[in-house]
Amino acid sequence: MSRALFTGGATAAILASLLAAQNASAVNHTPPDKITIDIATVNGSGCRPGSAAVAVSEDNTAFTVTYSEYLAKVGVGANPTDFRKNCQLNLVVHVPQGFTYAVASADYRGFASLQPGATAMQKASYYFQGSPDTAARNHPFKGPLDDNWQASDSTEWGQLVWAPCGVKRNFNINTEVRVNAGTSDPKKTTSFMTMDSTDGDINTVYRLTWKECEES
Repeated sequence: MSRALFTGGATAAILASLLAAQNASAVNHTPPDKITIDIATVNGSGCRPGSAAVAVSEDNTAFTVTYSEYLAKVGVGANPTDFRKNCQLNLVVHVPQGFTYAVASADYRGFASLQPGATAMQKASYYFQGSPDTAARNHPFKGPLDDNWQASDSTEWGQLVWAPCGVKRNFNINTEVRVNAGTSDPKKTTSFMTMDSTDGDINTVYRLTWKECEES
């Protein structure tokens, strides 16, 4: 009986490894030709036109978004609407024929200066034109904090949303940063959170997974 259990377990393990290998093979077909990404439109209080830039990695496995004016704040020197900033990017991704892609993970970075009692939140979602929006993911932060911050999102292979094959669909990214005074005194202190970079070292990274389109 133990031999039968061992055999069955070994068979299941082999099948699982084969399926994993097939999945890995299906999503590791990075196109050999260089992809390019253009910004079609920019909207939002955190990214006026000209304040966001996109760059693609040399190996086509990721692209970065850099903001230069993305800052939310409350307290001394802040306007009533400054507590929340958002940005909506509409990107044109030029994909080589026969390939499709999905966003496997994303790393968001910035700097936060939060007084004791203050809180902040970073929020993001993305979707392909004509497709449902992905569920927004929130990352909370609490003061006291005076440092760089990073938040990461990842998606399991079975839950990846792929760009439609053979159809040009723009890729939309929605992000938001929000700061609340909480129990801090907004009349005497200032709390802020940025998702921007003055030197290009701080950016948002979207990691791509590729596969070949099935022939119809």
